[in-house]
Amino acid sequence: MHLNKNEFNQLIKIYQTILNEIDVGVHAINESGKTVIYNHKMMEIESLSEEDVFNKDFLDVFEFEEGQRSTLLEALFKKKTFRNVKQTYFTKNGKAITTINHTFPIYSDDEVIGAIEIAKDVTKLENLIKNNLNLKGDTRFTFDSLIGESAAINEVIEIAKRATRTPSSVLIIGETGTGKELFAQSIHNGSEHSSGPFISQNCAAMPDTLIESLLFGTKKGAFTGAADQIGLFEQAEGGTLLLDEINSLSPMLQAKLLRAIQEKSIKRIGDTVNRKVNVRIIATINEDPVEAIANNRLRKDLYYRLSVVSLFIPPLRERKEDLSFLVKSFIQKYNHIFQMEVTNISEEVLQLLRQYDWPGNVRELEHVIEASMNVLIGESIIDVSHLPYHFRNKSSLASPIESSMVGVYDTNNESKRSTAQDPFIQADLSSDRPRGNLKDYLLKAEKYYIKKSLEENKYHKTKTADELGLSRQTLQYRIKRLNIDA
Repeated sequence: MHLNKNEFNQLIKIYQTILNEIDVGVHAINESGKTVIYNHKMMEIESLSEEDVFNKDFLDVFEFEEGQRSTLLEALFKKKTFRNVKQTYFTKNGKAITTINHTFPIYSDDEVIGAIEIAKDVTKLENLIKNNLNLKGDTRFTFDSLIGESAAINEVIEIAKRATRTPSSVLIIGETGTGKELFAQSIHNGSEHSSGPFISQNCAAMPDTLIESLLFGTKKGAFTGAADQIGLFEQAEGGTLLLDEINSLSPMLQAKLLRAIQEKSIKRIGDTVNRKVNVRIIATINEDPVEAIANNRLRKDLYYRLSVVSLFIPPLRERKEDLSFLVKSFIQKYNHIFQMEVTNISEEVLQLLRQYDWPGNVRELEHVIEASMNVLIGESIIDVSHLPYHFRNKSSLASPIESSMVGVYDTNNESKRSTAQDPFIQADLSSDRPRGNLKDYLLKAEKYYIKKSLEENKYHKTKTADELGLSRQTLQYRIKRLNIDA
């Protein structure tokens, strides 16, 4: 293409206009590392002028923490290409800047003649998240962090490992304290998204209006005080966004989230532009999703979209064979933190731990070990006297059999029948201990009780559900799970 001088100048003017009007920072250096392109957005991001940067050696203007390298210089001198890399650095004025960059070398006849960086500013959101949200820039949990030898936990770990192979959405279902975020971080760190950011947001922590702007971002002028601000979807570009307690979002916001996941694009509040995003979604819920749907806390279509891969994290009461492994891990953790040399727990303590029902799950167990180690003075074994008073008090209130009966026949007012009316239960309680292990015992009792109620109501499921204090959908779920002919 041959251009005369006038045409060439016009083309340069067009390039300059485009460069300065786009909403991303552009910074290019030549083969010697001096700045040759620096657009208006980049000046805004870094609070520098053309005179501060043009024809200056890159490292005379910008500084990096020890061990950190400039992606722009890496592209120039090592011919590397970077996409969606988050980088924090400092200007000569001491201002800390955080950006998400695309960086690549520029070639001419197979020779590198420079490098260019296209940057999105996330400095303000980074500071906001550090102060208010749960940003895990350094996700420390991997599958090696998941502790247990029980069949229940190993099955979930195996499914989670398979989920690292694809970018599909994951729904993690489990009670509070079971370790849902450990699984989320492990999946992220084992996947192709591991080089991208990992952002965790508790959906119950903030009101819908704030959550919406945090998730999708805002456009300047959308409301009083609104500025151009990217949301968590854009900041998590190329990485993973963990949405904790997804069932706490309003139906309206769930619908907007569903659209973003399906179309892989978001629209900032007050904006008309759809922005493509490449983000893996992991969501958690701390209740049975069937009950959440039945009670209008979770949209059915969002559930189907999120649960491409479903992980059911077992509560601690269903994996008590893992207690000794978990205890040992927590002792090692707090030995390091407290500079202690505790070696184990007594046999009496182990028996108490095994008898307890653990409503707070693994998190509660950790708190018990931490509290116990706080009162040790010179001892190397945790004894019953070292356990927190509230735990000793709770764990001695009822036998394991009595606790299990409360769990099945009292919780949520599922039935008003007494145990004496049920021959299956009466027969089991007449002996010193129930037949089989606790999990099998409870499943048999639940199956018997639901089946008996169905028979008495002539298999009318709505009447049966009302009698048991369940929704019809929840009853259907339990009939299917327990393999009851109905």
